[in-house]
Amino acid sequence: MFWAGLLALGLLGFEALPHALLRPLENRYPIPQAATLDRYAGVIVLGGALENPDVYQAHGQVPMGDAAERMTVPVGLMRQHPKWTLVFSGGEGRLLTTGVSEAALAKAFYQEQGVDMSRVVLESRSRNTRENASEVATLLGERCRAPWLLVTSAWHMPRSMAEFESVGCNVTAYPVDFRTGESTPLTEYSLARSLLLWQMAIHEWLGDFVYRLTK
Repeated sequence: MFWAGLLALGLLGFEALPHALLRPLENRYPIPQAATLDRYAGVIVLGGALENPDVYQAHGQVPMGDAAERMTVPVGLMRQHPKWTLVFSGGEGRLLTTGVSEAALAKAFYQEQGVDMSRVVLESRSRNTRENASEVATLLGERCRAPWLLVTSAWHMPRSMAEFESVGCNVTAYPVDFRTGESTPLTEYSLARSLLLWQMAIHEWLGDFVYRLTK
């Protein structure tokens, strides 16, 4: 049993395996063409890219995680489309709260990047994807029926789109933070990184299944 367990653990380090689970999620929605973006009212950005607020409280710098593109890509889009509104959705989903929401960190980040804060709407109550959708729908009201871009990680997009569509928001996926390419060589091996990818893939597939059951 010991050697079998050790062998199974070793096999988990091949990144091609979790990539095979993540790739269908990431490829479900294409990135919209730049020429089609003028018709949108703005972007809805989901939290999940910001790290522990203790770092911000201690050092005054906004800590970015692996999903930093969730934050950086919308900044570029806002500069290219000066009439857009940016809606950021993210509260504090930790079991032991710190009193600092993701929305508060997002506000500090956007101010640092020179974004016009009169064009930014912050939602700070949501703790998960379902609450992201319901809180944004409540916040925007009828405006949620206007066309919006939904920005989140590509692997997280299928579940996010389903939730926003279920509350009546008119959203088009703008996936970012891709973890896979067209293929993964079998020589790509990292046990630590691969275990994180396994966790991500299993979380999303199970989450999608549970969300479909509980609509």
